[in-house]
Amino acid sequence: MSTSILIVPGIGSSGPEHWQSRWEAADPRMRRVEQADWDHPDRRVWQVQLARAVDEAGPDVLLVAHSLGCLLVAHWAAETRLPVRGALLVAVPDPEGPAFPPEATGFAPVPRQPLGFASLVVASEDDPYGSPAHAEGCAAAWGSRLLSIGAAGHINAASGLGDWPQG
Repeated sequence: MSTSILIVPGIGSSGPEHWQSRWEAADPRMRRVEQADWDHPDRRVWQVQLARAVDEAGPDVLLVAHSLGCLLVAHWAAETRLPVRGALLVAVPDPEGPAFPPEATGFAPVPRQPLGFASLVVASEDDPYGSPAHAEGCAAAWGSRLLSIGAAGHINAASGLGDWPQG
């Protein structure tokens, strides 16, 4: 049985130059969790889609989440019994921070219990959507390892990462 990988984007669905989209295009094991409305995220609606995708993928699935997708994974993990192999959680935003998009609803407060699977939180020192302290707090609460990659903005296409092979 081969591992499948679910791409869990944030608001806007990670455009074609985003490392998530590049990874998905380059690896047939990767599949995007699709949402009906990428521009007005409702956590409950998005969570149904994530649960469906994980159920279809089976227990040997890895989650690769960016930004709002990280918060979605944390909320889903707090309410599910579906197993996953692990998660890469990149650029966790602070839903109570000043830059959090107001059109995204239901993502606060951030769940503060262990995720129940192996996980790595990747953070940037100058992420406009979440401070290093926020990333550290989430990683500690979720039982995740934390990796700071220095000043890399929101670790997205605007950060100039290209394929982001270090990821």
